[in-house]
Amino acid sequence: MKDVLIIGAGPAGLSAGVYCARKMLDTLLISGDIGGQAMLSWEIENYLGYQLISGVELVERFRDHLENFKVELKESCKVTSLVRTEESFTATTNKGDEFSGRAVIVASGKVPIRLGIPGEDKYRGRGVAYCATCDGPLFRDKEVAVIGGGNAGLGATLQLAQFARGVNLITEEQYLRGDEVRQNRVLALEAVDVFYSSRVTAINGNTFVESIDLMHDNEKRTLPAQGVFVEIGSKPSTSFLPVQVELNDGGEIIIDANNETNTPGLFAAGDVTNVSEKQIIIAAGEGAKASLSAYNWLLKQEYLRR
Repeated sequence: MKDVLIIGAGPAGLSAGVYCARKMLDTLLISGDIGGQAMLSWEIENYLGYQLISGVELVERFRDHLENFKVELKESCKVTSLVRTEESFTATTNKGDEFSGRAVIVASGKVPIRLGIPGEDKYRGRGVAYCATCDGPLFRDKEVAVIGGGNAGLGATLQLAQFARGVNLITEEQYLRGDEVRQNRVLALEAVDVFYSSRVTAINGNTFVESIDLMHDNEKRTLPAQGVFVEIGSKPSTSFLPVQVELNDGGEIIIDANNETNTPGLFAAGDVTNVSEKQIIIAAGEGAKASLSAYNWLLKQEYLRR
């Protein structure tokens, strides 16, 4: 029986692990991979303490920090169910293992919805990106494509237009679906071309992305692109949660200011929650908060006798 189970090892989960260890909690961190969406960021310019660092390197720094503490880490396994018993939780993984803990911190993040087309996985981190806020400045004076005509796509287009030489906004719909104010701002930009009724079929390149193929009005076209931003949405990783855990309309876990859910002993942090901004630095802070709240909860329940 662990004091705390942490599900997910992105910035929120890794930060939670460090803070649980600092409170001398017996902690198990379970994750399919280390780093989460932070690993998708080519280079990061907005994390305090680093003028410029790649997502991979930043995650390695996080991991090195965690390894200085006594936190058990189970990698390459995914939690498939979480059950609340009378005084604890039991997490079951896709490998059939079961782990129990008095408290749980869910930091499973969000998963970008992918296109599922040739070249997407090959060029991920080499021109294919899922976060304009993270990676936009790296494409200064380059041709980029934004895929998605909703608010996410419109927001990415507005950000990228500040840096890129040209932005091709591509949507399968015959119209843009985002807020009218954003639509008007995008359509007023000279550097932006909108391709309606269009579907990207392949991403091409050598070492890095060089172009995209798309079907536009039932005709095949190829557009130059050094960056491709996939902005068709993301979904929270919550399928394993007990049914009683309250989610919002977007499927995110609803938490209060102390990262508590409506289920006693269950805390959540990072992109999987209803916190409005999804940024690495915010997720790391939320992970720290969640661990401190879990520690205080365990004290109140008299599970800790130190």
